Amino acid sequence: MTTLVIGNKNYSSWSLRPWLALKAGGIAFDEKLIVLNQPDSKAKLLDASPAGLVPVLVTDGGLTVWDSLAIIEWAAEQAKVPLWPTDENARAIARSVSAEMHSGFFPLRKHCPMNIRRINAARERDEAVMKDAQRIDEIWSDCRKRFGAGGPYLFGAFSGADCMYAPVVTRLRTYSLPVSDASKAYMDAVLNHPAFLEWEAAGKAEPWTNPNSEVD
Repeated sequence: MTTLVIGNKNYSSWSLRPWLALKAGGIAFDEKLIVLNQPDSKAKLLDASPAGLVPVLVTDGGLTVWDSLAIIEWAAEQAKVPLWPTDENARAIARSVSAEMHSGFFPLRKHCPMNIRRINAARERDEAVMKDAQRIDEIWSDCRKRFGAGGPYLFGAFSGADCMYAPVVTRLRTYSLPVSDASKAYMDAVLNHPAFLEWEAAGKAEPWTNPNSEVD
């Protein structure tokens, strides 16, 4: 059986992304959770992958894939339902916005770590954080306008792009960052996706707390 090694569901944004892709793609897998920020966490992570990070996918054939976007691409090739738009233009944009998420938005990541259990009151945030939020809002609004006619997600049907942005949806909710009405509707769709609801319930039930991610 294919195994996905992940970190805490309440905090591990990178783990959420491929987990959603495997679920949405109808791919059977076992789940192995490594509790992060523990004395033995690093040793367990290095045992799972030379990169020493989660997530890590280990197939039943012994293949190890250790990057979120790479795992999503693997899942797209195995999936029973498409994980990328079938239209080639939409698919190119979906991969572009996913890559932008993969490599950018560092202020938002630094100052607004994923924490599913928290909902903070709106307040003034770092200028760079607000610029990230504005750019994300622009991406979501543009994708919905151009490609979203077939459903409530960025490209209509749920896709790898939604997997990449799902942790950002939780961040904007947790820190009450302002977004447009179009983005609010998109966030509601992601937050009510059955796979996300399953992850969220498990994250809220976890007993572990990471002080570095408990940010107001």
